[in-house]
Amino acid sequence: MLAINQLKIRPSSKPADIACTAGSITVVLGRNQSGKTDLCRLAAGLPTKASGTVTIGGEIYQRKSGPVAMVFQAFVNYPSWTVAGNIASPMQAAGIRDEGRVRELAALVKIEHLLHRMPDELSGGQQQRLAIARALAKKPKVLLMDEPFVNLDFKLREALNAELRTLVEETGVALLFTTSDPSDALALADQLILLESHEVLQQGSALELYRSPVGFAAADLLSDPGINRLSDTQYVRPEHVHLSADSNGHSSTLRAVETNGAQSYLHADVTLTHGTEEWVVKLPGIVTHQAGEHVLLAVDHRDVLELGA
Repeated sequence: MLAINQLKIRPSSKPADIACTAGSITVVLGRNQSGKTDLCRLAAGLPTKASGTVTIGGEIYQRKSGPVAMVFQAFVNYPSWTVAGNIASPMQAAGIRDEGRVRELAALVKIEHLLHRMPDELSGGQQQRLAIARALAKKPKVLLMDEPFVNLDFKLREALNAELRTLVEETGVALLFTTSDPSDALALADQLILLESHEVLQQGSALELYRSPVGFAAADLLSDPGINRLSDTQYVRPEHVHLSADSNGHSSTLRAVETNGAQSYLHADVTLTHGTEEWVVKLPGIVTHQAGEHVLLAVDHRDVLELGA
């Protein structure tokens, strides 16, 4: 297990303790410049502004002998070596030659048919799979992935999300995965850590944090688009607002309507008791409403987030 005690992303940060267990995925969700990379670099034993005591299996982590591997945002592969050579490189550095292990790792990340190709002959998703296989060649107890899907398209992200779960279960590695995308966090996390402005806001199961955020920042971080304001203390997520056919809904005027086929987003000026608020409503499928229309928007009481002033 990886543990970081008295973690401080910046010297002025409040200290926090985090832990990642073997065979599970810990996701760190935070916006750009929130401290995700500093946290990963601390866990990897690399120079960083973050501080804290890093232990693996109860022992203080020593970088030279520590069983930690890291996968970065960019596709960091050796351009003049084949796929097989890239995967084998950590073993060769340790004086180990094991072609069977190379084939096994390639099969694990579904690139076994590409072993003789060069990295520049691979797609983005294949290059990221290669980087993961090379990291696993070290037989790490801890695998760090710092926003590894940020340069991939939606379909590749979905496919790799599903494959990561299988990979973690089969290898027993403790995976620490950072992202700025709430959908990645909800899809992957066994444990979720919310990071905002170099502070750990909240940690626990993804469902617990989604249902019971400790405040506005935590709720908004785990919402895409951001949460809508009902009053000084009450908020609602875009997916929990629905169109109403009766007079109990809030009178609203649509500013814009967007769709990606699977979902539609209504941008609306919503009339509330204290005035008008700009909301985004997330609905399944394609809707026929258009900008300029007047609609009624409703919220179930059970979906209201009470977040304090």
